[in-house]
Amino acid sequence: MAEAKVTLENEAAQSTNALGPLIGVAREDFVGAVALLLRETASDPARLMKHARSMGEDMVKIMTGKSELAPHPKDKRFQDPAWQYNPFFRAGAQYYLAVQKGMQGWLQDLELDELERNRANFIANIILDGLAPTNTLAGNPLAQKQLINSGGLSLIKGLQNAYNDMVHNKGMVSQVDKRPFKLGENIATSKGNVVHCTEMYELIQYAPTTDEVYEVPQLTIPPQINKMYINDLSPEKSIIKWQLDNGVHTFVISWRNPSKEQGVWGMDDYISSCEEALEIVKDITDSAKVNVSAGCSGGQTASVLVSKLAATGNDILGTLTLMVCVLHPKQTDIEAASLVSDNGMKLARRRADKAGIIKADDLARGFAWLRPNDLVWGYVINNYLLGMDPPAFDVLFWNSDATNLSASLMGDFLTLYETLAFTKKGEVEMADHKVDLSKVTANLFIIGGVTDHITPWKATYRSTQLFGSKDVTYVLSQSGHMQAILNPPGNPKAKYFVQKKKGKLPATADEWLQGTKEVPGSWWPFWIEWIQKRSGDKVPAPEHVGNESYPAMESAPGLYVVEEV
Repeated sequence: MAEAKVTLENEAAQSTNALGPLIGVAREDFVGAVALLLRETASDPARLMKHARSMGEDMVKIMTGKSELAPHPKDKRFQDPAWQYNPFFRAGAQYYLAVQKGMQGWLQDLELDELERNRANFIANIILDGLAPTNTLAGNPLAQKQLINSGGLSLIKGLQNAYNDMVHNKGMVSQVDKRPFKLGENIATSKGNVVHCTEMYELIQYAPTTDEVYEVPQLTIPPQINKMYINDLSPEKSIIKWQLDNGVHTFVISWRNPSKEQGVWGMDDYISSCEEALEIVKDITDSAKVNVSAGCSGGQTASVLVSKLAATGNDILGTLTLMVCVLHPKQTDIEAASLVSDNGMKLARRRADKAGIIKADDLARGFAWLRPNDLVWGYVINNYLLGMDPPAFDVLFWNSDATNLSASLMGDFLTLYETLAFTKKGEVEMADHKVDLSKVTANLFIIGGVTDHITPWKATYRSTQLFGSKDVTYVLSQSGHMQAILNPPGNPKAKYFVQKKKGKLPATADEWLQGTKEVPGSWWPFWIEWIQKRSGDKVPAPEHVGNESYPAMESAPGLYVVEEV
């Protein structure tokens, strides 16, 4: 059971909420994908009969005990020995696998282009995941054993969990046990204070932990749909603590969770806030430059920011670090993105404008159903069929603590996606300027994750070709999405890839990969050394945070991370 819970943690941590083209998926896009399958089915009855006959032959073999169909050895759903040795369960698994095999064979035969095929595969996988026998008590041997061993208590606990989710989690199966976590006590514990507060954001300065700090400070811009303390989870996973312990003078923006009335906040407002925060950091530290780091949608915001700084001749930017962030998306990067259509994005915009915001719960629910096997059915089995609590995992606690997205900002993100604004040189207007990353010459550090299903690493690599920077470093971390970032020293399995030779990066990710070397351990020491070399000399650490103009206020992580909307 403990092994299953660890697997749930790992799978869900690879699939944390993120912004991207998927916010523009409308329900009509799903309907359209299903209609595509039905149309192709009706267009060639002979093809359908061929695959139905093949599936029928598989069914006969199962009924006569002659089928050799078996689950993939790595399919976690069928790990219990009963699937191999119990005739009833073995046949149940084989019937499911026969349907899976038949549907996959049929899809391969359809005359579809790459985009249509991705749509078809995506919808088919959602259907197949829902049909798995493991999703029911009658078809899950592990759940039946748990029922017997617990004297029926697992069923009672499962029903209780389901009731709690219906009443307290808006009908969505819980992915995390939130009870052990408390902000400021065992999560987000780094010392610091809010030094500036507006209606939109708090600026937090963290107290140095070393006698000296590098003279160039660093400002982190977090995503707008999650809270900033992803940078400061438990002390051993805290990027903020790592920066502080290595002499980096650290500041972080904490975005406010927008209410319906604040749904008018757009990219121009967020960029104005970032510009203001940079000037405050500069004022507090007396540094002419400020390094910037950002991840996911925060990276898109940071990219608009640095483009504007270049356009206006503001030379405050030191270095720029972008983590698991896609600036040059393609619709074939991930199967789910293939659902996005022009009409769907128009409908999504219209509905968001009417509502003012996209609620955090709706974002989380929609995202979960894009990977139902990992983010829905795995928890249905664990929480309801086995009657177990979901895992108490800090990354999942943070992921569940999502925020709303303003309708205006959603529209701006969709504009960046539709127009490929970051790939154009001065053609798309955003935040009161023409976006042009080729004018940004700051040193650049970009990181992707090998198994990132949300921002695939090859998509993040394309960003290396967009900037005017002559000093660009790309690192490929071993894990996926947030786990690629939260990869501190001490993990014996950690590794990353970097280019062997210094110099200009190749044009494509495949070319880059051929010239890389594998480095054991975390990428954090490599990155912090890169930052330190570009952060000036060491100076005495300040005795307190803030200054006369910007005095210390609430303790970190501030008030906006706990504010209820």
